[in-house]
Amino acid sequence: MTSKRNILVTGATGQQGGAVAHALLSRGHRVKALTRKPDSEAARQLAAAGADIAAGDLGDAASVVKAAKDADTMFLMGNSYEAGLEEEIRQGILAADAAKAAGIGHLIYSSVADADKKTGIPHFESKYLVEQHVRQLGIPYTISAPVAFMENVVAPWSIAALSQGSHAFAMPPKRVLQLVSLADIGAFVATLAERRESVFGKRFDFAGDELSGEEQARILSEAIGRPIRYQEIPIAAARQQSEDAALMFEWFDRVGYDVDIAALQREFPEVRWHGFADWARAFNWSISGLRGES
Repeated sequence: MTSKRNILVTGATGQQGGAVAHALLSRGHRVKALTRKPDSEAARQLAAAGADIAAGDLGDAASVVKAAKDADTMFLMGNSYEAGLEEEIRQGILAADAAKAAGIGHLIYSSVADADKKTGIPHFESKYLVEQHVRQLGIPYTISAPVAFMENVVAPWSIAALSQGSHAFAMPPKRVLQLVSLADIGAFVATLAERRESVFGKRFDFAGDELSGEEQARILSEAIGRPIRYQEIPIAAARQQSEDAALMFEWFDRVGYDVDIAALQREFPEVRWHGFADWARAFNWSISGLRGES
């Protein structure tokens, strides 16, 4: 029987941290959710699901140490889009140090797949700097490194085009990209927490599916119930919005993620891995406003 853990989850009111917190709760673990927004709807939902809510900020070491005092495991993640690259690095290092000071027995740090391979992508490299610091702390750690999220399809920067019948992305239509669902991220991190000693000192890149933009559009058409076409966004247009993102899209096209998905699924059968079609079929398109009345 799996030992039940006391786990501090940072970023718990966001997408990834929320998925981790809910996955842990569903498996009977005790979760303390660290958030700057304890009065938010996401925090209320976590509390209703059984989490303890702790007000705190990754930039405030004392609040992290206080929240971690009863925890035996900590899930640490940053957000470069919200905090900025330099602040993500500063907060990540500070929070990792706080985890050590609090005596955390297992630190799970959320990086990104291939961040350890000199990609030249700024928000990959910022996470890798924190990752390197975690490795040097002398405490038990595991690196959780997901590929791109399936949920990016319905992110704020994607939804407008999708509502107009286009799945728009800055890659050639036939170039494949590895993806993972938030549900699988949550389940994978929960599995790392449960395996504990057997994953200490290890780094895991993970993905749930690999398919082209055209293939994604075809699956979306079937799931939503109306035609969705793939639209390639020119790199120049992406670069006008973000140099960081443009460098990432160029790397996706030139190199791309390289998770051995079949081997991963054999190694982690506890995770009920979702393909993109599984995710698309399960998503509530009616609530999103993308599926019309039948």
